[in-house]
Amino acid sequence: MTDDPRAIRLDEFVPYPPDRVWRAFVEPRLVTKWLGPEDFQPVVGHRFTIVTQAVPTTKFDGVIHCQVLAIEPERMLRISWDDHGPSGARCTATWRLVAEGHGTRLFFDHEGFDPDDELQQRARRIMGGGWRSWLFSRLETVLADDTAGRDATGEGLPYRPA
Repeated sequence: MTDDPRAIRLDEFVPYPPDRVWRAFVEPRLVTKWLGPEDFQPVVGHRFTIVTQAVPTTKFDGVIHCQVLAIEPERMLRISWDDHGPSGARCTATWRLVAEGHGTRLFFDHEGFDPDDELQQRARRIMGGGWRSWLFSRLETVLADDTAGRDATGEGLPYRPA
């Protein structure tokens, strides 16, 4: 994580090809397993919510309001990440995938934190550690599952833009 008070920036290598990683970002049943929304759809403009643990020290109620902002198949997913609580944080979360050797380099940018807002800075510090230690580990668990991206017959489930 960088020391930029406006953002969380991470990069992580995952030993899976970009098409497999991409499925974990756009197939609703896989997204639910690592990120948590029950109502995600990979369609620009689609709104969904993520419900997670509340953090009283930041006055975060545990509900994140999101909207799919941009999709570049097998390359990039960007969503809004809004806290409608007292901090009023309005951020974006962007995942970029780059093929690297026999795997994928995953770049993550969570941007839009107000450097002068103590609640948002506390939330940024908490989330910075959480993205790497908890959510990325959940993503890797989904990727390691041999059934990721397969339907009940074992056939692949390709991404189809709406």
